[in-house]
Amino acid sequence: MSINRYGAPQNLRTLNFICNAPQAQSVSLVGDFNQWDPLAHPMKQMPDQAWLGSAALKHGHHRYAFLVDGQLTLDPRAQGITRNDKGERVSLMPVS
Repeated sequence: MSINRYGAPQNLRTLNFICNAPQAQSVSLVGDFNQWDPLAHPMKQMPDQAWLGSAALKHGHHRYAFLVDGQLTLDPRAQGITRNDKGERVSLMPVS
């Protein structure tokens, strides 16, 4: 049996996300990669008061946003802005 070590079926790349919301009580990373589930990727507040989270994403373009105290918030570091299935403005991240 031959194993193709170069053709991994799920080429995932772990990306870090930073949200600057020092006054927030909770921040989550939501997007098409987790069905916009606020419980899937909770972010942790760091000593500098920014929030840090990570997600392993497949190759392609991903729509996402930060959920800051329940409010959908764009990522100023995103590569672009698009809309989700509800027509809300969200951030766009290409992964290669």
